[in-house]
Amino acid sequence: MFFQILAKVLISSNFWQASLQFAALLLLPALGGLISERSGVVNIAMEGMMLIGAYVGVMMAIATNNVWLGVVGAMIAGGLFALVHAIVSIHFMANQIISGIAINLAALGLTNFLLPIQTQGQGIKALDDALRLPQLHWGPLANIPFVGPVLFQQNIIFYIALVILFAIHFLLFRTNIGLRIRAVGEHPHAADTAGVNVRLIRYLCVISSGLLSGLAGAFLSLGIAGIFNQNMTAGAGYIALAAVVFGKYSPVGAAGACLIFGLGEALSPRLQDTGISANLLSTLPYLLTLIALVGLVGRTTAPAADGIPYEPASE
Repeated sequence: MFFQILAKVLISSNFWQASLQFAALLLLPALGGLISERSGVVNIAMEGMMLIGAYVGVMMAIATNNVWLGVVGAMIAGGLFALVHAIVSIHFMANQIISGIAINLAALGLTNFLLPIQTQGQGIKALDDALRLPQLHWGPLANIPFVGPVLFQQNIIFYIALVILFAIHFLLFRTNIGLRIRAVGEHPHAADTAGVNVRLIRYLCVISSGLLSGLAGAFLSLGIAGIFNQNMTAGAGYIALAAVVFGKYSPVGAAGACLIFGLGEALSPRLQDTGISANLLSTLPYLLTLIALVGLVGRTTAPAADGIPYEPASE
């Protein structure tokens, strides 16, 4: 029976549509984390940046009655949390892992504290369609059997994530700015000698990771869920970080890893009819993450200066 249900799920266009949706959700913070890591700053705070983005996005959308202002608010919130991480880890040269953990805890505590206050303990009700990110329907293309619903009936953020993917790949490997980012992450002192402002590049990259993580949070709350719940990111930021490592610090590789993890996210709720415990099935995305990192990745080499504080020679 298990294999019958599994086969039925795998040939369902709804399953593949959901898989790509979850993959896009993970791809946004993964690309942000990749930029940050490429510049030499470890960013495990994407979980907190996504969570605060999801919260602020919903609250801003409700307050302004405009979903796009909610998206902007989510990105700004994620960017501000990233700025804190950048100041602590770049300017004050504190431990980047500890800084990231502190930001994740701060985001969780802050949203748990503010939510009952702002909603008088009632929580947030499901958003109206007008306050949710729209699904795009690509006319005749969307009516193609199987392919249409999977590729041409997705949320608008899915297509934005694809554009960002190709833009970041081009930026990193086809532009002088990308060369500087990679140089800062590999040999910051040599880059400094060549006239590159190492700290500025790192600040911009970390803040960019916060903006993308905030956008992912808005996608989660305003697009996929249509509501905000406490700790609704549920480790998505950590999975995105794993995708960066699994993808060997490449945008295309990270996208492939996000697709694998997206399959796990979409598969677990669809196997509940097999009799397997729902709690056990909910661990499937995290088990896939562990299996991918331990058994499939092999040796992955991070940028040489990743996680190493940089102090200019002049100081």
